[in-house]
Amino acid sequence: MDMAFLGELLTSVADRGRALIGIERFLGGRARPIDRLCEDLLSGRGEASGMALAQAVLEAWQRLDKPGRLAFFNMLQERFGPDHDRLDKAIEAYRKKPDAAAISALHLAAEPRRQELLRRLNLAPEGTPVLVRMREALFEAMETEPDLKAVDVDFRHLFGSWFNRGFLVLRRIDWRTPANVLEKIIRYEAVHEIQGWDDLRRRLEPADRRCFAFFHPQLVDEPLIFVEVALTTGIPGSIDELLGSEREVLPAQRATTAVFYSISNCQEGLRGISFGNFLIKQVAEDLKRELPGLDTFVTLSPVPGFARWLAGIAQEPGDLALTNEERSELARPAGETISLDDGTKARRDKLLGQMMAEYLLRARTSSGRVTDPVARFHLGNGARLERINVGGNLSARGLRESHGVMVNYRYDLDDIETNHEAFATRNTVVASGSVRKLLRPAG
Repeated sequence: MDMAFLGELLTSVADRGRALIGIERFLGGRARPIDRLCEDLLSGRGEASGMALAQAVLEAWQRLDKPGRLAFFNMLQERFGPDHDRLDKAIEAYRKKPDAAAISALHLAAEPRRQELLRRLNLAPEGTPVLVRMREALFEAMETEPDLKAVDVDFRHLFGSWFNRGFLVLRRIDWRTPANVLEKIIRYEAVHEIQGWDDLRRRLEPADRRCFAFFHPQLVDEPLIFVEVALTTGIPGSIDELLGSEREVLPAQRATTAVFYSISNCQEGLRGISFGNFLIKQVAEDLKRELPGLDTFVTLSPVPGFARWLAGIAQEPGDLALTNEERSELARPAGETISLDDGTKARRDKLLGQMMAEYLLRARTSSGRVTDPVARFHLGNGARLERINVGGNLSARGLRESHGVMVNYRYDLDDIETNHEAFATRNTVVASGSVRKLLRPAG
């Protein structure tokens, strides 16, 4: 069904519902408080009137200022949690007779009322995109009200179902894609900034370039996540090899390697909802069908936490047994390295490679997780840490975040499940021999 037609149909149903329940008299200067509207929505009305009430709640929420939205989220937390009387009775019934019916009743009683409220709000025309924006505002509110994390748990639970892989549509983005979508690709690019339309064209139009995005039927022309791909004949060591304006275009049929060089999440309100693992695997399979000659699938990835970690190591090296000279070298601002003589630069590059191997293979957070977020993403998807590239990104951002170092993660389609299992169950970082050789002996 055409999504525009469906949207018009839902709007007409909601408008009919508004007329049936006389909702218009509650709007404007005599608007019914949003909490009353929420209670009415949960009280159980017909489908048309329910859609109208849901639309009224969302319209009222969009008119709220920042303090009003904070009050709304606090209301969800305090007044729309579980029904405690009902929960107590369900617990008591389960203790007396722990059968399937009692378990089901206990499950329903334990669910916060706000989950059902969010489900009903999602029935309104444009309900899904408004709820995504609502969660964006919730993130901001959580900065001053951390207890609102309980509300976010419910958003995340529901979004995990509404945005699962079965509802997502994979679309290729190319130079013929409508301009309103291309504008969003420029705006949402989060790894390597797109410098206007000419730069975008260089990433989309040549025969050795691909871009794919996931879309959801309820967020028309709003990409959820997209990946940019370069087709090459080998594993690249620097981003300039892929994005240089003077590079020679490779005929797609000659390519042996697909390089995922940028993955960008587009909707802040869907933070924490995983799409990337499905995206990379789906794109790899689609590219393999299109170009059977492809036998290598790798990333060229940033390492956003490396410089921050390295600054701490320069002060407190722990068991790394760094010399005073090495500690001084690690404390040197990244931008100064451009003017180093060849010998000093070679020593620094070797040290950076060793420290990067240490960071990715051994560094852990206080909870025991691999420290770098990009590493966690790819390793959790079943990739192997393939190669460390010193000098891979000498842009201002690359130097600031990782002293210019980038890494390749390799997706071997035959080993993805084994690698994922090793990382998920034993926190094991699967890495190539060349990377492991970079490790320094522990002091």
